[in-house]
Amino acid sequence: MTSVSPDARRIWRGVRLPLAVVLLIVLTGTLLVLLRGDQTTGALEPGSYEPTGSRALATLLEREGVKIPVVRTAAEAKGVARGATVLITQPEYVPKSAFTEIRQNAEHVVLVQPSPRTVEEILPGVRVNGQAETETRPPDCEAADPVAAGNATMGGLKYAATQPRAQECYGGSYLEVPGPQGTVTVLGTPTPLTNDWLADEGNAALAMRLLGKHERLVWYLPTAADPSLETEKKPLSELIPAGWSYAALQAGVAVVLLALWRSRRLGPVVTEPIPVVVRAAEATEGRARLYRKAKAAAHAGETLREAARARLRPLLGLTRDAEPAALVASVAARTGRAPAEIGALLYGDPPADDAALVRLADGLDVVEREVERS
Repeated sequence: MTSVSPDARRIWRGVRLPLAVVLLIVLTGTLLVLLRGDQTTGALEPGSYEPTGSRALATLLEREGVKIPVVRTAAEAKGVARGATVLITQPEYVPKSAFTEIRQNAEHVVLVQPSPRTVEEILPGVRVNGQAETETRPPDCEAADPVAAGNATMGGLKYAATQPRAQECYGGSYLEVPGPQGTVTVLGTPTPLTNDWLADEGNAALAMRLLGKHERLVWYLPTAADPSLETEKKPLSELIPAGWSYAALQAGVAVVLLALWRSRRLGPVVTEPIPVVVRAAEATEGRARLYRKAKAAAHAGETLREAARARLRPLLGLTRDAEPAALVASVAARTGRAPAEIGALLYGDPPADDAALVRLADGLDVVEREVERS
């Protein structure tokens, strides 16, 4: 008879092609990683090749002779900001004191999409003035860099300033605020600085003119892990806008009113007819028969003792957790019996048979009556 079970050769022939494909994929991926070397990832990262990265812009600036130190903490940024352009990609993670020092030392500071709260804290006189769709927009202003760059892909948050010399361009998504401590430029969107959009419209020209004015561009990538943020942490109550507090209060009142409206009203007791009436004596007899059938004299005896002890404690003025010695002494004092006799009755050995169970029940009944009469 010929065996039809697969041997090692047949198994190898069946799996060698899939194994070869998997091995080829692994080797190809490993080779690509080794060839590309170390890369960074993340939005506006100068070493990232991702669509939201800024590797293309950083490369163009370096070819023009701009040195780009990349920093990630406020301490590093303050140390290299003097006489340079400072690009801050996430202004929310920059302490106010650090921003003030950076602005005093830098020639030009560029903020990317700061939030309304951040603008209010670090740029007095500047506010968020709505939001716009990111699309191709004309400069519509007289600022030199936007006019030279022409149309650009702008939008996002819109800003407005009360200072008369401030320039609002691209529908407010580009704000240039000159000052004695250097110029601050606010971008409502990071789009023109990214790899995906740098080649469109005048985005490259705008980014190059904005960030390539000086020999050094400090590329500041703030993070929430910056140790300097520990000194300026705020409680949660200060971070919640006032409007949310009022809304939460109104919601709480509404929930209370709804609970009162939908709460159950307690009316009169409703009697319900019981289909079968079982007398207490019959229930007791039934339980006794079950104990007798199971020959559970010991369990029944302990049940009788526990019930007797529970009835004796309040009669003697003892608490539910009174010690056995205290209960025995009190019963002996009230009945005049020996403590050893009372102890054997209340805490003695379990009854061995039905006759012993009956004697135990009688003894407990007598003791209870003596305590009640004493």
